Amino acid sequence: MRLNELSDNPGATKDRIRVGRGIGSGKGKTGGRGVKGQKSRSGVAIKGFEGGQMPIHMRLPKRGFNKPNRKRYAELSIATLNRAIESGKIDGKADLDATALIAAGVIRRAHDGVRLIGGGKLSKPLKLVVAGATPGATKIVEDAKGTVTISGDKVMKGTKVEGAEKPAKAAKPAKVEPKAKAAPKAEAKTEAKPKAAPKAKAAKSDESEYLTVTRKYDADADEAVVTKIEKYLGASLKNKDAKYVACSDETELETIVKGFMKKKMGIDDKDAAMEKVKAVCTTMKPTRMKNRVTFYYLLAKAEGKLGEF
Repeated sequence: MRLNELSDNPGATKDRIRVGRGIGSGKGKTGGRGVKGQKSRSGVAIKGFEGGQMPIHMRLPKRGFNKPNRKRYAELSIATLNRAIESGKIDGKADLDATALIAAGVIRRAHDGVRLIGGGKLSKPLKLVVAGATPGATKIVEDAKGTVTISGDKVMKGTKVEGAEKPAKAAKPAKVEPKAKAAPKAEAKTEAKPKAAPKAKAAKSDESEYLTVTRKYDADADEAVVTKIEKYLGASLKNKDAKYVACSDETELETIVKGFMKKKMGIDDKDAAMEKVKAVCTTMKPTRMKNRVTFYYLLAKAEGKLGEF
């Protein structure tokens, strides 16, 4: 016998009815709900169905409040205590708190604390430590020469704790009369100090970014030529990809050879033009982002044709 071979006795279990699986199943269409009779008549609202709108029991406002963190107390009556004394469950020599009462079998569980209630008489004095007690139950225990101590951590609302007095209200601070305003002192006439002259702002360099980069490779670069190359390139410099030359891209180098080297510099030899373009790439190798204006400036300088711009 194996676990996968265990099964119920024949007829002990029954498969549930699968409704809505066609007319031939016997439970198709309405799925066994049945609509002939009252449900097929107008003006009937079984279970408050109102045709899809919000039912009245959900539209009406709700009243009342259930405290989410309310406490539950185990109620202990004087009569139950007296029966426990007579049966010998408790002797009254030690303090009786929730743990001791559960151990003696007087209560089953303490929940959030024990509350002493009820009336009657006690045959022995008891020392009780509970979370709350009614005034009448407290008097009965004290009349039997016992004591009722309210534990500080689980005190019930409305229970008076011995020795606990209401804190005295703090005295209101005395009203302080506003001081009389002192007579305005005669303002001493002082000579007006001359205002310090504003610090001169550092003069901003008028050099364009293209000229600054170009002068790293040619200290005597002519600003007018650099400006003309900027105008030659025009709006293409606004595009980040067109602003820089990618020497690793052979297609872009061929475009420079066909465009700038042939049309502007007048070099028809494709191989010779490519060598000169790669020579400038080698010169600008330390710079990761190779500025196109500087690149064209160095090409024109190598050909001695800076004057054509």
